[in-house]
Amino acid sequence: MSIGQVHPSQYETQLAEKANRLSQLLIGVTSKTPELFRSQDAHFRQRAEFRIWHDGDDIYHAMFDPETRKPVRIDYFPVACKLIADFMPVLLQHIQFNHTLRYKLYQVDYLATTTGELLISMIYKHKLDESWINAATELTQKLRPIVNVRFIGRSRKQKVVISDDFVIENFTVNQQVLHYQQVESSFTQPNAGVNQLMLNWAARAAQSLQGDLLELYCGNGNFSLALAPYFNRIIATELARSSIKSAEYNISLNNITNVDVLQMSAEDVASAFKEGNHLKHLDLNALKLNTVLVDPPRAGLDPATLALVSQFDDIIYISCNPETLATNLATLAVTHDVADLALFDQFPYTHHIETGIWLRKRNV
Repeated sequence: MSIGQVHPSQYETQLAEKANRLSQLLIGVTSKTPELFRSQDAHFRQRAEFRIWHDGDDIYHAMFDPETRKPVRIDYFPVACKLIADFMPVLLQHIQFNHTLRYKLYQVDYLATTTGELLISMIYKHKLDESWINAATELTQKLRPIVNVRFIGRSRKQKVVISDDFVIENFTVNQQVLHYQQVESSFTQPNAGVNQLMLNWAARAAQSLQGDLLELYCGNGNFSLALAPYFNRIIATELARSSIKSAEYNISLNNITNVDVLQMSAEDVASAFKEGNHLKHLDLNALKLNTVLVDPPRAGLDPATLALVSQFDDIIYISCNPETLATNLATLAVTHDVADLALFDQFPYTHHIETGIWLRKRNV
């Protein structure tokens, strides 16, 4: 993909290449053809980050070419959702000749929702003072009739929030609308359309399952909320405190009562299962944990977590790295069969592949 551009005529070809690559990696594990969940071929990202380049009176967004490492001017960014792409020139227009907001501004991060909320983080190489707060507040008031925008100012060891540091996104799962707090600088899936498809795929698998669910790497509760109707209880674990706070907020926001979030690493969870009958304050003997959902980082599952996961009757594995997925599946395929396989095109025009795989223990 050209820097910052899209090529819709090439979309189906690149998706077919990803599907073939995934199938080749999983030879020996499954002969299933992955179900393909397509992205929009333009305006599909709800997040975008840019360096801000100053050239005399001119100011523009820039991205770095990974090969030349040189900045590339971005005047329009069709990769981003329309809300971000259309607002980028509007922001520059309002700060170009505003010394307070422009001075030593070197990066702008955008976070948008499908419901029209826009959060902008402006990152500076100097300490922000009262004059910046006043200027950002004034800009917010000027722009609010146009777009539901809010600003955050950042510099070294400083974060200034003008109104909120989060937005609320909505996803519809099996005809139920769920509300998700997405906090600035915290991880969320960047492709909202594909994430909704992914949540519905997981819910489809969960409809035939029973008992309780253990979820590792739960983040802000992305899957926890969507799967809550299908299990008696969900025990969700996450290490990042900011994500846990957001998950707890989302559980309350959606009036969900059967999800518990614990601050634990996957390794610590594996150790707790191996050593005793309690997971922090929870009595494991009182739970019927038949199913586990994992959405690990690119490194995949470590050996201890992999050993834990292999004990469950049903495994829902969401992967952002097909190579480590294939490595983990070489172990899991000894005891489990693939019930369903999906490719979610979270990142069109790149080599990145998001995979969903549902495994069932043999003779269950």
